[in-house]
Amino acid sequence: MTEPIISVSGLRGIVGESLTPEVALRYVAAFASTLPPGPMIVSRDGRATGPMLVGVVQSGLMAVGRDVLDAGIAATPTLGVLVRQHLAVGGVQISASHNPPQYNGIKLFSGEGRVIPAVPGRMVLEAYRAGQVAWVSHERIGNLTRLEDTTSEHEKLLLATVDGEAIRKKKYRVLLDSNRGAGSILGVKLLESLGCEVVLLGGETDGKFEHPPEPTAENLQVVTRKVLSARGDIGFCQDPDADRLAIIDETGRYIGEEYTLAICADHILQQRKGPVVTNCATSRMTQDLAIKHGVPIFQSAVGEANVVDEMLTRNAAFGGEGNGGPIDPRVGLVRDSFVGMIQVLSAMACRGKKISELADALPRYEIRKTTVKLPPAKLPKALDAMQQRFPDAKADRLDGLRLDWPDRWLIVRGSNTEPIVRAIAEAPTASAAEELCQTAAQVVAAL
Repeated sequence: MTEPIISVSGLRGIVGESLTPEVALRYVAAFASTLPPGPMIVSRDGRATGPMLVGVVQSGLMAVGRDVLDAGIAATPTLGVLVRQHLAVGGVQISASHNPPQYNGIKLFSGEGRVIPAVPGRMVLEAYRAGQVAWVSHERIGNLTRLEDTTSEHEKLLLATVDGEAIRKKKYRVLLDSNRGAGSILGVKLLESLGCEVVLLGGETDGKFEHPPEPTAENLQVVTRKVLSARGDIGFCQDPDADRLAIIDETGRYIGEEYTLAICADHILQQRKGPVVTNCATSRMTQDLAIKHGVPIFQSAVGEANVVDEMLTRNAAFGGEGNGGPIDPRVGLVRDSFVGMIQVLSAMACRGKKISELADALPRYEIRKTTVKLPPAKLPKALDAMQQRFPDAKADRLDGLRLDWPDRWLIVRGSNTEPIVRAIAEAPTASAAEELCQTAAQVVAAL
């Protein structure tokens, strides 16, 4: 890999190969060139390569004349809050989210406190590829200021969305797995303010992950046993930059990330009505819940920036992605594991139910995924063939091809970074979802 992977709102790559100090410097300088005058905030997750990249990014921004506020180690959603709180014109989060340790990345935030959408992202990419940096003379070099309190505003916004006293009365025992990322900094503080007894795993913020960083069932097998042995009421598992949350119930059962979004949606919609937005690869559970509560639900293309765009257009009460990334606009326009934690605890407390009972009460579906190698040039033909194979389905080309039936769906999308097609299916049973994925794979492989 010689080039970083660049999306509309950031880049990521292997440190020392596709992500070098020069790449980081040019990229943030390009970002700064697209913004109005004003300060910028820089933060990072706990990865070991973070300090090196922070030094590069902050120096680069100051060298193009920007004052920089250093937020140190902070969760990605916390950066969104800080950008708004300090009236910054933009922010830079240094994180590779759930990627392996050799990766790091740069995520760009607008002055709205959200990851930048497609149009500004294209402007940054054009400026980066042009490679012309407007360094300033010595008297215009920006200043660096350390932010001492980075969590209080985020915590205040979160607490304002729930009945904190109802949660405190329950005295929940919570296992928090931050996996040596950024999540423990606010996570412990928030949970303790809600009267929870916290059993913390991976509280050190050094990026020495104790298990693979993506919070999937396979990667959390040890954590599920620890929730059970600790006699926890619930287990919360964050990814390294704490914008995603998976849940483990009191029996040690991995509930997962899709349920995070659904439980939050169900609870929030019981208190306030309004449109809901998810991406087109999110479980049908949330759609069913929106229908139950009598509110409209809208789908966006995959990607946080796309979800937020649609949320703003629809004036949504809630949104997010099925990867465990709830978005509560009362707190911020960023996927937020802390929103997940506080809303799930509130749902348990207000309804007097265990987390297992809340999960079991949700509509039940099974998701399966597969990939097939395919050159990008053949993707349009593959999508056409898929639509012809399933003429009885409702077809949508918002993001790849999504095929819908009354009780199941299949989405087929080309990868932005590899010559592969991804197929995701959801159905009432695992075998039915698997059959959809296998059929999709067969159609694509036959081209």
